[in-house]
Amino acid sequence: MPSEILINSNPREIRVALMENNQLAELFIEHRANKGIVGNIYKGIVTKVLPGMQVAFVDIGLSKAGFLYVGDIDVSDLLDPENNPTAEEEAIALEEAIIDGETEEQDKPMRPILHNIPIQTLLREGQEIIVQVAKNPIGTKGARITTYITLPGRYLVYMPTVNHINVSRRIEDEGEKERLRTLMGEIGNPGEGYIVRTAGQNCEKTDFEFDLNFLHRLWSNLKEKSEKASARHLLYEDLNLIFRSIRDLFTKEVSRMVVDSKTEYQNCLEFCNSYLPHLSHKVELYQDTVPIFDHFGMEIEINRALERKVWLKSGGYISIDQTEALVAIDVNTGKFVGHTDPEETILKTNLEAVKEVVYQLRLRNIGGIIIVDFIDMSKEESKEIVWNNLIQAVKSDRSRTKILKISEFGLVEMTRKRVRESLMQTLCDACSYCGGKGHIKSPTTICNEIIRAIQRICLDDNLHQKYIKIEAHPAIYDLFFEEESSFIEKVEQQYNLEINFVVNSKLHQEIYNISLL
Repeated sequence: MPSEILINSNPREIRVALMENNQLAELFIEHRANKGIVGNIYKGIVTKVLPGMQVAFVDIGLSKAGFLYVGDIDVSDLLDPENNPTAEEEAIALEEAIIDGETEEQDKPMRPILHNIPIQTLLREGQEIIVQVAKNPIGTKGARITTYITLPGRYLVYMPTVNHINVSRRIEDEGEKERLRTLMGEIGNPGEGYIVRTAGQNCEKTDFEFDLNFLHRLWSNLKEKSEKASARHLLYEDLNLIFRSIRDLFTKEVSRMVVDSKTEYQNCLEFCNSYLPHLSHKVELYQDTVPIFDHFGMEIEINRALERKVWLKSGGYISIDQTEALVAIDVNTGKFVGHTDPEETILKTNLEAVKEVVYQLRLRNIGGIIIVDFIDMSKEESKEIVWNNLIQAVKSDRSRTKILKISEFGLVEMTRKRVRESLMQTLCDACSYCGGKGHIKSPTTICNEIIRAIQRICLDDNLHQKYIKIEAHPAIYDLFFEEESSFIEKVEQQYNLEINFVVNSKLHQEIYNISLL
């Protein structure tokens, strides 16, 4: 499919948009003051080992210690290959965690634990180790780290500590896969690991040799640097977002890459001339006075991607709710009522929703556990059609997904790999007024709370004060005197009290102060 890459660069941030068929498909954002650290390699020091959780915390010089699962520790040096039946499984499992740079979600091991060595045997407090960041810190959690070092190049991923050669599963031709495996076996170093990336399809020996020479030199320099460096030291910093985009996205299917910064345009040209000379002619400088994302309609698409409800062409819609544990997507017919057969109406809405759901998952970079609640279908044939369409739709997604069959309730459970924050997490903060809940107590609820508080005060036998001051939000004050003024009069007469309200517009609607004078 025809693709374009748009790069918007300014002193504050870099934004990279991947367009497919003139539509925004993926968006990458990097704030210059808060760059991501995925791919960075550090020399760290183990600060804590937790045998009960089989996890260790490693100080790598950041504000929060990185955490390391036992399944993410390379034990190849400790095992005899001849007596280690899981060596090949370990390498394959590592490949499962690397699909063009993508890794598993943060709260689970990136791969199964295929050895029986406890973490307290592998690590001790105060030990210095080399680790690579597999996932950025999110929220209160530190960076996810691993001792399996992977160095991505243009056409392959180099794994210096794993003896395994394989090919990206996105290359489907078995003959081509076998050719690439054989080629890498011939030119790669014995005992080391390589995964041919999707961009390596149909490439020749010379293409890979350039990558190999660069990555081998890089690893040698890293090892030499690690021997001299002290703990809590950055050994290698991954490319910035623009160069990573050239490396990972700028394929032969991309018709052009448009950059709106003269400086970054020159940097891109130099990078391409050095590493990808056959693509240099596709790099263009955007010179229009209208901002590049406005010109191509990207800003509108980005704002749509932050909305909860997304409308379908037929009049139906999907609603997307992100929680801490999972993402729930609900499909509704909305304004679409069809013409004759209800099953046909439901099937058409669900099929439209399939395309939109997959598109929104990519655009919003939603990962983890995802539950899609399709409209109930009575026919098994309809369920099969929807499921098959979903399987086909996710093939365009670079992040690997796992999808279960549609349940009898019309639910689809799926997982999608992620390595960075979602678009919502990148661009938004939790609402300061509701605290991220998405709702606040109504004025009626607060009025009833105040009434109960006054009643408790009046029931106190030791009450001697005759004056009650209530400070509240204007909305609470208005409702009180519109609907509850009779209650105030009754209490004042019954208990010989004086109740006085004070309006404070600076108070949160849920907050009120009651004082006795």
